[in-house]
Amino acid sequence: MQWMIGAIGRMKAGPETDLVTRYLDRAKKSGRALGITRVDVREFSESRKGSVGERKQDEAGSLLSALPKGSVIVALDETGKSLTSKQFASLVNQQLQSGTSCLVFVIGGPDGHGTEILENASQTISFGQATWPHQMVRIMLAEQLYRVTTILNGHPYHRA
Repeated sequence: MQWMIGAIGRMKAGPETDLVTRYLDRAKKSGRALGITRVDVREFSESRKGSVGERKQDEAGSLLSALPKGSVIVALDETGKSLTSKQFASLVNQQLQSGTSCLVFVIGGPDGHGTEILENASQTISFGQATWPHQMVRIMLAEQLYRVTTILNGHPYHRA
């Protein structure tokens, strides 16, 4: 299985990018035993359309057009379901067991996701009710993906 993070907005070099890279490298290495073959990040520019609705629709189109065929989408959205790390690992494991070829985690822009993303997502999850900058969401997602691999591999990193 391939994992992909599709995100609106581009991260600049700095400590946030370093953290995302570190956690995703760890996830790649520990994910090999689970059949994770790739972990990619695809970044897309924020839309410059005039209205919120147009921007969300434009960004959704960019994200969806870049997904490999047969991808399963997990949307990160403040309206989504809040999961424990073990529940998140279970969600990912279900996709691993079902033979999903590409699991895509999508992070919207400042205005959130367009309806097309939310309608095509198999799951919509949240990292809480607060609104987080996209850089922080990427860090939290990268860490949780690494944590998923350690939970599924029985590694002691996750101690809850």
